[in-house]
Amino acid sequence: MKSLRLAVAAVLIFVTINATCILFAQGQGPAQQPDRTIDSAERDAVIDGLIKLLNDNYVFPDTAKKMEDALRTHQQNKEYDNITSAISFVQTLTKDLQDVSHDKHLRMFYSFQAVPPRDPQSGPSPEQIAQQREQLRTTNYGFEKLERMDGNIGYLELRGFTPASEAAETIVAAMNFLANTDALIIDLRRNGGGAPATVQLIASYLFDGDNAHLNDLYFRGDGSTRQWWSLPYVPGKRYGRSKPVYILTSNRTFSAAEEFTYDLQNLKRATIVGEVTGGGANPGGTRRITDHFGAFIPTGRAINPVTKTNWEGVGIKPDIEVPADKALKTAQLAALKEIVQKVTDEQRKNGIQHAIDSLQKEMDGSR
Repeated sequence: MKSLRLAVAAVLIFVTINATCILFAQGQGPAQQPDRTIDSAERDAVIDGLIKLLNDNYVFPDTAKKMEDALRTHQQNKEYDNITSAISFVQTLTKDLQDVSHDKHLRMFYSFQAVPPRDPQSGPSPEQIAQQREQLRTTNYGFEKLERMDGNIGYLELRGFTPASEAAETIVAAMNFLANTDALIIDLRRNGGGAPATVQLIASYLFDGDNAHLNDLYFRGDGSTRQWWSLPYVPGKRYGRSKPVYILTSNRTFSAAEEFTYDLQNLKRATIVGEVTGGGANPGGTRRITDHFGAFIPTGRAINPVTKTNWEGVGIKPDIEVPADKALKTAQLAALKEIVQKVTDEQRKNGIQHAIDSLQKEMDGSR
């Protein structure tokens, strides 16, 4: 049972992180929970615990020290003294942290229900495992919509990169469904992130088994850097390199969804259509501070093998920049125009050209 708990711990971590990323990408926050009244002792305990977590774990130690100095200055200036709302406190601390770090992953959390300490070696309970697996199942592991559109364009709306250990069968089924389309649109406009291994698996279908270097992740804890390459084998049929791929983005596209986008953009494997993304490139995890407060502490950073940097704080600029609500039709039109150039059958070519003309007329009329 212990091995099962440890195996599923990554699933629980993903669910927490992914839900958090989506939550804040949507501009929501802890106000969805009942508030609590806090006093000076609780505020001081949270700040002390937060500073220790930052100095021990934050990916950039120098920045952690700057954040400590800023928090202590706010504290000494009595700027927190009149904050008695737990919700207001986490919002204020998050702003103060990001004013220094400019790190969009770094943020405070509040829980109305007390969160007891847990030995990380023990893993989640069987009840937690069952609950989170059910949550993943009932959201179909992030696969929101799958479709074959006019002109033989594949469309996948993906809301999260859920752990491959849980989502593998769904990933394989989806990619097999899309394999025979002539162009592919992957919609990440409502995707808040998730697991790097799932980014790797899905991206691998878009190459020919040629070992594309996708991304590297550096972690402060042990100073290690893990390389992520496309896989030499994937179950089912590859989509391959030759067919066009479009990725749809919005300002809510965040974290691992940005990694997927950034990787494929820099490898010239996809055309990005939509809005500049959210700008979160530093992986990490949630840490408990007190019974009611915690923080997401980035402990690593992405290093793209092409650019030698990442999208932290700036987001990813699309190749075709349009409002998010126009991204799908824009990509669909571009895909149809690519497909029609390769079609030799006159009857099919005429059908695709008719679809192009209709879609262009529709888009012109909506301007």
